[in-house]
Amino acid sequence: MPHSTYLPEQMGTAVIEPQGAFEAGSFASFTLTYTAGLFGIDDTGSIKIVHRFASDMGRTQFDDPEAPNYVTVEASNQAVLDVRYDIKHNIRPWDKTLYIKVVQGFLREGDRIVVRYGDMRRGSPGIRLQTFCEDTFEFRVLVDAIATYNYVELPGSPVIAIVPGPPAVWKAVLPTLKPAGEPFELRLKGEDKWGNPSDRCEGTFRLRADGPLTGLPESVTFSPGEFSRTIEGLGASTPGDVRVEMVDADGKLLCRSNPLRIEAQPRLLPFWGDLHGQSEETIGTNSARDYFAFARDRAYLDACCHQGNDFQITTGFWNHLNELSEEFNEDGRFVVFPGYEWSGNTGLGGDRNVLFMEEGRQIRRSSHALVDDLSDIGTDANSARELFESLANEDCVVFAHVGGRYADIVMAHDVRLERAVEVHSAWGTFEWIVHDAFEQGYRVGIVANSDGHKGRPGASYPGATLFGAYGGLTCMLARELSREGLIESLRKRHHYATTGCRMILDVRARFDDGAERFDEDPALGAGGSRKVSAAMMGDIVRCADGEVTFAVEAVTSAPIERMEIRNGVETLETVRPYGEADLGNRIRVIFEGSEYRGRGRQTIWDGGAKLSGNRIERLQPINFYNLEKTVDQPDDTTLSWKALTTGGFVGFDLWLADRDAGSLSIETALVQCQLEISDIGLEDSKFEAGGIGRRVRVFRLPDDNGAMRLDVERRIALKSGADDALYVCLTQEDGHQVWSSPIYVIE
Repeated sequence: MPHSTYLPEQMGTAVIEPQGAFEAGSFASFTLTYTAGLFGIDDTGSIKIVHRFASDMGRTQFDDPEAPNYVTVEASNQAVLDVRYDIKHNIRPWDKTLYIKVVQGFLREGDRIVVRYGDMRRGSPGIRLQTFCEDTFEFRVLVDAIATYNYVELPGSPVIAIVPGPPAVWKAVLPTLKPAGEPFELRLKGEDKWGNPSDRCEGTFRLRADGPLTGLPESVTFSPGEFSRTIEGLGASTPGDVRVEMVDADGKLLCRSNPLRIEAQPRLLPFWGDLHGQSEETIGTNSARDYFAFARDRAYLDACCHQGNDFQITTGFWNHLNELSEEFNEDGRFVVFPGYEWSGNTGLGGDRNVLFMEEGRQIRRSSHALVDDLSDIGTDANSARELFESLANEDCVVFAHVGGRYADIVMAHDVRLERAVEVHSAWGTFEWIVHDAFEQGYRVGIVANSDGHKGRPGASYPGATLFGAYGGLTCMLARELSREGLIESLRKRHHYATTGCRMILDVRARFDDGAERFDEDPALGAGGSRKVSAAMMGDIVRCADGEVTFAVEAVTSAPIERMEIRNGVETLETVRPYGEADLGNRIRVIFEGSEYRGRGRQTIWDGGAKLSGNRIERLQPINFYNLEKTVDQPDDTTLSWKALTTGGFVGFDLWLADRDAGSLSIETALVQCQLEISDIGLEDSKFEAGGIGRRVRVFRLPDDNGAMRLDVERRIALKSGADDALYVCLTQEDGHQVWSSPIYVIE
């Protein structure tokens, strides 16, 4: 870190009590004692106690001694201290800062500053610890002993361990497609209430399948200390779809797996990847080695890539990442790409993700902002245009990302390299970047990843900070699980994106008189083509027909709420697996959208609702991953909530005592509305709130919707003079969404 290195061993010491391991997201109290070194601390000198950007430990407060996260600070010699907290008062990734300045007096060697985090002496429950696990959660201490505002980092700072709690939910993961007769595995785990895989699972649970499956045991036993269980040697010889359920001793359903399809001879296989996340060497949590191990062994991914911010990647770390990608990459089991996030300023093009086919390639940084060694500054690519120029001869793919900085694909795009846009990550959901691509005439695929900072690639819960969503996944349809197979899938746009669920999606177009399918985008110039009667997601075809048959098959992991059939920015039809006659007493209220494209996109939806002339019999929140933001029901007619969106949506379902009686009023800072219950139907009632897609939607659902499969065929008239970009967006009742990459029909 670029702090002073002047005599750190003379700048004092810091210790913390108690030490040891503490449950993620729990409340605790700690006393950190800083003892001044040789120089003491002069008048107007200060110390900083800093935590990582990724940490979502409860925000320090000094005003309410009975409330959570109350912190007190005092000097042993009664020096007067100015104490402040700022989430960005130090150099990243150690941004979050408790700043303690001596404003009257000074400290001599041996004098102490005592900081009580979560001071319980006056009634506070303590400080809420970060919600994700870390073996070395550090209270890093920096000292400005000589009042120059030039800080020295102590050579040793206090460390505790953050460990998982008991299981709150269970997960079962199967492959998505397997050839008949080929063996496969079922993987099972428990996650604590914050989404951490738990090693405190215990008990014997029954397993059952809803289709023919060989080798499935009647039960599975978890013992304390185990993070997961793998059932090997499963098989199926009969084509069809199957799910596995895990139930407890009382017959209660604990979890249901994603659907698995058995086919006789599949041409392409689906492989799941999270191709975007970071570790502690940049702005994330836990080591890069831990990152890849989690992706493979705890999230059950098929593919992964580390995407650290380039301006924090030293040459040594870049070499280490390349060593790790080579070590973890194993064809047929787990594919790892070497890569990085090009993190240019928004005005220079915004974030891009680079995935290389092989190790040893030159990293082209957007800057050396946090890399002190400038010996290779000549290799930098400061703008997105320069990045594309520098990668012109590389064997790589690029996709556009929306994070703190957002990719401006109108400013810069290279059809040779930038094959996809990222519609979703832990930062939120960003359909506007897909629309940008359509409006510019680009032919891109759609991916989703996590950009996770909490050490959980492939199972990236947002925790309790500004991240507003569960991290996404990309399903790549490929010939084989290898770098060659997956890169081919990405280049051909043969993939679909989800907000984290795993499901089966097949999207095709059929042509009455055949079509010409291009091996490459014709915008690149000469390339091969062939005559076909049908196209799959991602294909670029030319046909003379005035219309095509568009066919969708979806087998989902939760009941289907709706599917939108789209042509570019236009929604052609909203398809639901139910009709007006199926609607019941269930009302869904949705809050969605964002303030704008940049960092401050968060929209606060805190508010309440009042039901008049009716009663609430049941309440179910949707997408409330942050447990500090909840929907509360004081009585059977009243709701209150704390919620935010960052482009996606949150909401809740209400089952009412009477189907049509009374009215519902909703009150938030952005939207105030009232609806008659009898007027709420199949179609959305919308209340707009500016921003980007920012609105409240209210509609009615069946009381119990069991539809987890949708087969649709439609005749779609083709446009004249522009590409047809045919794709779907499917929404599940549990809040997850899925986007297919478009089929591009060109003139």
